[in-house]
Amino acid sequence: MKRISTFIMILACTFASAQTIDDVLRYSTENIQGTARYQAMGGAFGALGGDLSALNINPAGSAVFNFSEIGITGSNYHTSNDALYGNTLSTSTSNSLDFNQVGGVFVFNSSNDSPWKKITLAFNYDLAQNFDNEFVASGNSSVGIDNYFLNFAQGEPLGPLRTQQGEYIEDAYLDIGANLGYSAQQAFLGFQSGIIEPVDDDDQNTSYFSNAQYGSVNQRYIQNTSGFNSKFTLNFASQYEDNLYLGASVNFHNIFYDRISYLDEDGYDAGSPIQYISFDNFLHTEGHGFSFSLGAIAKLNQSIRVGGSYQSPTWYTLTDDTSQRINSNLAVSDIDFINFNVVNLYDEYKIKTPEKYTGSVALVFGQDGLISLDYSYQDMSKAELRPTSDPSFSAENNYIASTLGAVNSYRLGGEYRIEEVSLRAGYRFEESPYENSNFVGDLNGYSAGIGYNFGANRLDLSYSRSEQDVNTYFFDGGIDNAAFINRINTNIALGYTLKF
Repeated sequence: MKRISTFIMILACTFASAQTIDDVLRYSTENIQGTARYQAMGGAFGALGGDLSALNINPAGSAVFNFSEIGITGSNYHTSNDALYGNTLSTSTSNSLDFNQVGGVFVFNSSNDSPWKKITLAFNYDLAQNFDNEFVASGNSSVGIDNYFLNFAQGEPLGPLRTQQGEYIEDAYLDIGANLGYSAQQAFLGFQSGIIEPVDDDDQNTSYFSNAQYGSVNQRYIQNTSGFNSKFTLNFASQYEDNLYLGASVNFHNIFYDRISYLDEDGYDAGSPIQYISFDNFLHTEGHGFSFSLGAIAKLNQSIRVGGSYQSPTWYTLTDDTSQRINSNLAVSDIDFINFNVVNLYDEYKIKTPEKYTGSVALVFGQDGLISLDYSYQDMSKAELRPTSDPSFSAENNYIASTLGAVNSYRLGGEYRIEEVSLRAGYRFEESPYENSNFVGDLNGYSAGIGYNFGANRLDLSYSRSEQDVNTYFFDGGIDNAAFINRINTNIALGYTLKF
């Protein structure tokens, strides 16, 4: 009889390696994407407006437009990772191309003597975060993957880790996850692959030892991620008298995230029963979110503008599913039936990211150019996994509150116009979200660009580069093996704007 892939719903939120601080940070971060002009100036548009992606910083910015327009932007994303692990440095790169922005604004000027000079309606789609990335970490470690399985197995009874008469191994794997939880499921993988053995052969045994003997092991770990966090914005703004702009936006977010990791391990002692292990994991996340923002821009005089905005928390609703596969020289013969076609489904959960406050100031030098500075504050310790009544979420939220801190961000941008040509440059600095920046370092970014105004339309080109050091853990629990990664993101964007 032919075996088929099996799917089962895990009713309890017992997946220890999914909903963690890493998920909160992943969906709380928005990169500087948007229009080519916005990217070239480092996203410093809080007091300027007049750009579709500026709605991400200050929703009052659409009221600065004098004409209706539409725009579209495509970007090439290039990521370089230098991963240090076990005193070995591995370099890997990834590259992708996407349309990351499209939007439009419609300007309605007042036809009477009302102090409200105009109103604007705008919409904009931005790729807030591109998850396409890959890194390779290869080196020696004194902590083998056997410790991962031992960590979860200790305390788990042996009886359920055995397949029953006539039971397929993949059905047993799913049944254990559904009824006994993630720890028992990982213990099952370790036992069936021959990596760990019970101290006593009795079904009530709860102690295990490793079949791997080594002083150090060779490990090669590859992690590939793909997907996006997109934001669709609906905006309303108005100009009051000559010097005040007010606006509000509602934002609809969409999440699509895939992460696949491969671990190969060998280099054991010659007399070790285990001689090689491979362990692969796949995570798929989908969901949606909602947020809103409020903002204002004021002209203090012909040269100075100030702005302020409030970005509400983002309320995400997400679902995860996972798959695993494992093998070793001691694994049972049908271990390959546990593969990426055997899927664990998990309950829906929620993430609330913290609100953000932004203050801005800009100097406008007539038609010659401008300089703009934005400052943003976001307290990441207020992020939450929900429902908070879930004991595992409550423990993780306490960890988030004690581990994360306030993030101060600075963006500086400038533009110089020579007739129809605009030259642009930008800089941004974003503090680590961790109280201890050894986990994730500060981010530094530089950008430059050029634009040409044809009158009814405009063409813009930008180059941006950001760099950050991160410690990336191979697994969300069990063992704390991690690679130290220097990550450099380089974007080249081309945008087209049409006025009408």
